[in-house]
Amino acid sequence: MSIPTNNKQVVVIDKANKRKYMLEKMSSRIFLICALLSVLTLVLIIGFVFYKGAHPFVAEGYSFIDFIFGKDWVPSEDKFGIFPMIVASIFATIGALIIGVPIGLFTSIFLAEIASKRVAKIISPAIQLLAGIPSVLYGVFGLAIIVPFLQNTFGLVKGQSLLAVILVLAIMMLPTIVTVAETAIRAVPQTYREGSLALGVSHIGTIFKVIVPAAKSGIMTAIVLGLGRAIGETMAVILVAGNSLIVPTSLTDSVRPLTTNIALEMGYAFGTHQDMLFATGIVLFSFILILNFVLAKISAKGGN
Repeated sequence: MSIPTNNKQVVVIDKANKRKYMLEKMSSRIFLICALLSVLTLVLIIGFVFYKGAHPFVAEGYSFIDFIFGKDWVPSEDKFGIFPMIVASIFATIGALIIGVPIGLFTSIFLAEIASKRVAKIISPAIQLLAGIPSVLYGVFGLAIIVPFLQNTFGLVKGQSLLAVILVLAIMMLPTIVTVAETAIRAVPQTYREGSLALGVSHIGTIFKVIVPAAKSGIMTAIVLGLGRAIGETMAVILVAGNSLIVPTSLTDSVRPLTTNIALEMGYAFGTHQDMLFATGIVLFSFILILNFVLAKISAKGGN
């Protein structure tokens, strides 16, 4: 007994399958091209910065050791030392992390685990709105509010200081840390909470002994992203740093971080001066890589 078939229907199905296959193949290639473009862009940026930054040390005979540990930055006298800027960047970043990470983490815990839905719906959008504020406005806020406050409180000649930079960067880190950490905490399965509570652990104990460790990877990501914003910030820092080329020995000293140095002088620099600013960018890039590596190691060690 033969089963009748509709040849036209088979042809239509084959054409539909072929069209679907071609569409999926084209989509995968588009995604691949986008991914390769992202990688290519990163490679080109890194390659260009390293090429320009390495030129004075390879072709002109400048000492990289003197560049790193030198304390004088006077381009007109051919002196290029960035040690005060490195110290300022390190202190500013560490200070912002010390202030911003606990506040951001506790805020994310409050929003994800403690606050009612009504309160969370008010606070969460407000925090997310902070991320959309231009960085220069943070600098203006720091210049108009934080700097005079520090000046009056500590009796300073001017309030533009390392402490002002730390406070502004800590505020700028909060939206990133809170948003990413809150998402990571909410992603912890509900069974973790129910199991801990069933064993008699308190709500707060469950948060810090079960939920936060389970969300550790996302929290570390939040810290790294916040760190990246703190290290790379320029406009806000320019307004509150004070632009002093000395090694800071106090929180009230005026400073010039690495990013500020590049932004202030790149517009008119040329020749060796410009190449040394690119070399400053290499140091800044290496600084970010080292800090990310350290945070990744801490995260991995904590998971063992």
